[in-house]
Amino acid sequence: MDVELVSIGDELLLGFTIDTNAAYFARQAAAVGIRVVRRATVGDGAEEIAAAVRAGLERTGAVITSGGLGPTADDLTKAAIAALFGRGMTLDEGILESLRARWKARWSRELPEANRAQAMIPEGATILPNGHGSAPGIWLEDASGRWVAMLPGVPREFRGMLADNLLPRMIVRMGGESGLRVIRSRTLRTTGIAESAVADLLQGLDRASLGTSLAFLPGWEGVDLRLTVRNVSPEEADTRLEAAAAQVRAPLTEWLYGEGDEDLAEVVMHALRESGRTVAVAESCTGGMLGMRLTAVSGASHALMGGVIAYDNAVKVRELVVQESTLAEHGAVSVETAREMAAGVRTKFGVDVGVSITGIAGPGGGTPEKPVGTVCIGVDLGGAVSAQRIVTIGDRHEVRQRSAQAALAKVLRALKSADSAAG
Repeated sequence: MDVELVSIGDELLLGFTIDTNAAYFARQAAAVGIRVVRRATVGDGAEEIAAAVRAGLERTGAVITSGGLGPTADDLTKAAIAALFGRGMTLDEGILESLRARWKARWSRELPEANRAQAMIPEGATILPNGHGSAPGIWLEDASGRWVAMLPGVPREFRGMLADNLLPRMIVRMGGESGLRVIRSRTLRTTGIAESAVADLLQGLDRASLGTSLAFLPGWEGVDLRLTVRNVSPEEADTRLEAAAAQVRAPLTEWLYGEGDEDLAEVVMHALRESGRTVAVAESCTGGMLGMRLTAVSGASHALMGGVIAYDNAVKVRELVVQESTLAEHGAVSVETAREMAAGVRTKFGVDVGVSITGIAGPGGGTPEKPVGTVCIGVDLGGAVSAQRIVTIGDRHEVRQRSAQAALAKVLRALKSADSAAG
């Protein structure tokens, strides 16, 4: 099945809101054999909405819209598309009563008059229930089988309704799951290795034997490798992807840390909890970013005990017992200082692992010997201290992101090495 997606909202065109719904829908649709052939973004005007939907119907006969179903004056999606189908609008008493009950239960007040607009439905439309918000979705179809599915733009509601209502309905229209021909992908995540180096390590692979396409996707977190298979049954897709993933993993074991959307901080926290170890962080240039990454993981309190933001040298000396002689001889951004910071924070908090970051995030502060992006990372695992210097790229924010990621990678390697030696 070929479909088009129309995202609606002035905020999308102005760049104040990122359209995550379009990317999410494309991934979910491909997984069940639905091909998104065109994506369009339009403003809130009725004429713009109608023009985009009309063009999509002429090309594919199937259009999904995201946004414009709210209660305010700029929510014109329903009326614009109803007019396109030659339909009027009618008040749905069932939806109105549901809205009243929702407001009474959640906010102990009467439904605002503006929200009555959400109960106005195109004549002859099918309601797509919204179990995640107030605005119902709408399915509108003409006598020739051309259809438009209208969903709310709020990402949580859009995604929930997609899974609850729209994708199952579309699968039925394609003849059910038994005949699906899908597009599926699998992503392997690496960090600490450049894209060109990954390509060199995979040079010996027989691409034809993979049975999939292979894409390199570099970013601040590392290099993702996306394997994709097209136009096969779900079972064959899974078989091909698993076989291809095994081939790709083999030469990259040292740098692989996860799959899909898995976050390195989550992997590290899992490794710490599995081994019964605790950790504390000492951060200079990242200013708490490493601690934030770790505390974003549910259950972080089982392993993360605390941290020190030691931005000023006096704090490094006072709180982390970094020697003044070390700072004078080697500077705050040095492997020597990183080692002492890691050891200091491990001792201070009485944990198994201490990790430190000190660097020059820029845009100023660099020297020929230590340019902007120079970062030193230390890890103390049970008294065994190691440190490394790296030079990262990007603006101030990206240098800090890459530094936190590199520190997490170093902790994970230390944990794996210790467990391997113990095993």
